[in-house]
Amino acid sequence: MKTKDRIIKASLELFNEHGERAITTNHIAAHLGISPGNLYYHFRNKEDIIRCIYTEYESYIVEAFRPYDVEHESDLGFMVRFLDGMLQVMWRYRFFYANLGDILNRDDELRARYVKVQEKMDVQSASALRILRDNGTVELEDIYIADLAQTLKMIVACWIGFQSTQKIDGTVTKNEIYQGVLRVLTTFRGYIADKARPEFDRIETQYRQLLKDSAAETAEI
Repeated sequence: MKTKDRIIKASLELFNEHGERAITTNHIAAHLGISPGNLYYHFRNKEDIIRCIYTEYESYIVEAFRPYDVEHESDLGFMVRFLDGMLQVMWRYRFFYANLGDILNRDDELRARYVKVQEKMDVQSASALRILRDNGTVELEDIYIADLAQTLKMIVACWIGFQSTQKIDGTVTKNEIYQGVLRVLTTFRGYIADKARPEFDRIETQYRQLLKDSAAETAEI
């Protein structure tokens, strides 16, 4: 692995484990066993590293939340893909969600990139909700589509930050990520049409079991 890639990988691990604000470029260099000068050869500062991680993050969310494939994807199959993608992104980049406002307020370039991709996600989410409404999977009036899409995004964007404030040490485990997925399902439940409810219940049961298994694994550690 190239040194630049090693720096990005190590930075992501350290940010997630200790929090982005607690980690400096010196910490990253020491963790890798390289000199600060070697790190600065590849990155000007910590913000430069965060931007590179964000580029990777963008690729993940674009794939995870790609548009609903009407021809090849079942109605609630789309929801499972959305939830699995959300779970993966929230966990892999949890440092970013935990400190989102501060990171964006420090970097105008990154904020502009974030806003642009979020606007794209808003359009895709609203489009998916309209398709689910039109095929009878959900019962939702046009006036509420954009609001529901924004609410679901707000849960995803703010959930880790909220959860970190509920613990003395501020840590976030996979348990909290699964709980966030279940909050999305709880919010969505009220709009599910009767014909789709049995499948929706099955999906919710699946994620509740994942939460239960995760909690059991955490308790064993």
